[in-house]
Amino acid sequence: MAGDDLFSDAAEQRLEARAPLAARLRPRTLDEIVGQQHLIGPGAPLRVLIESDRLTSAILWGPPGTGKTTMASVVATATSKHFVPLSAVSAGVKDVREVVEGARRLLGEQGRGTILFLDEVHRFNRAQQDALLPSVEEGLLVLIGATTENPFFEMNAPLLSRSTLWRLEPLSHDELAEVVARGCAAEDSSAEPDAVAALVGLADGDARAVLTTLEVALALAGSHPVTIDDVERARHSRLHHYGEDDHYDQASAFIKSVRGSDPDAGLYWLARMLEAGEDARFIARRLVILASEDIGEADPLALVVADAAARAVEFVGLPEAQLNLAQAVVHLACAPKSNRVTIALGRAQRDVREGPRGEVPAHLRDAHYRSAASIGHGEGYVYPHDQPGAWADQRYRPAELGEAVYYEPSDRGHEAVVADRLRQWRGDGSGSHP
Repeated sequence: MAGDDLFSDAAEQRLEARAPLAARLRPRTLDEIVGQQHLIGPGAPLRVLIESDRLTSAILWGPPGTGKTTMASVVATATSKHFVPLSAVSAGVKDVREVVEGARRLLGEQGRGTILFLDEVHRFNRAQQDALLPSVEEGLLVLIGATTENPFFEMNAPLLSRSTLWRLEPLSHDELAEVVARGCAAEDSSAEPDAVAALVGLADGDARAVLTTLEVALALAGSHPVTIDDVERARHSRLHHYGEDDHYDQASAFIKSVRGSDPDAGLYWLARMLEAGEDARFIARRLVILASEDIGEADPLALVVADAAARAVEFVGLPEAQLNLAQAVVHLACAPKSNRVTIALGRAQRDVREGPRGEVPAHLRDAHYRSAASIGHGEGYVYPHDQPGAWADQRYRPAELGEAVYYEPSDRGHEAVVADRLRQWRGDGSGSHP
């Protein structure tokens, strides 16, 4: 038995020595974690819960490389509970049931609780998530789920309501530079300032990505400090000295070209960013934002196209997904432009922040529960589908707001049709809003 233990220890040491740099540098304490100070800084809420071993079921939501798995591993060392890690990519309902049975047995025999860490929890379908619910609800399991996807879309509402949602943010440039410095120190090496700027500019807030590229660059540099040429070769591309300033300048030129309806310029900047190793997810996110910010109802399909390209980046990946991005760039650049949705939201937000709030009008209040009618809820509400054209002339805002108009459609693209429809509904063409 002792020989087996020695063999296992030696194997662990060899595996650890051969592990990727990102794995070897994985923090073991909260103080070693870079970033997320709003959650784990001194006195921050998540830190207090972890250090006092009072963490309840939680969902860690954030982009890749922001420390979700790292936080879970720190919890594993800090808690007195039994810690069971699973990946939703490979685990199923059978695995969950085994964890539940083991947790029940452990609680009965030793009085010890169990934490289940479920990585990529959004990969579980509704039925698989439902299998977790009873154990979480009765407190048999403390669930820690990690996800890169919006949990409000991907997770069952009952399971989400029984968990605390913790939002992790992409690492800042200074934080990524600290990660690079730690990586260089671990390898007894260094990196030139422009090489660090290139590594940080390409990482898009992802610590794991910056360490993966750094590890290759370190190998290429050998006994010399890492140069920008090493970083270029590590990314199999020409970076064109793609530092922090270039990252933002080229992204700005890209967006302004698409907004300015120049598909050729948009494609040029897309190609240049991709050639420099820019994260395709960053490009896709910018296009999704632009579709609503600069096109809106002038071409409602623009948002669908941008969203489809973003999903293709995740589903297909590069290099093939560059075709999906290119199609989105051409569609958005050639679409009619309108920023009226952006302006309308700003006007509404200003009224919410500065104007009178007012109560929900009685005829709009929820009237589905027992006794609602006795207090006037829903009284006088006109169901639009029962009216000609499915439009009812009734007020939908608190009286205190007056007749302010937020959305004024342009005469471009589909928005011209929307403008005509609103004029018909408003009747007198004055722009007053019911």
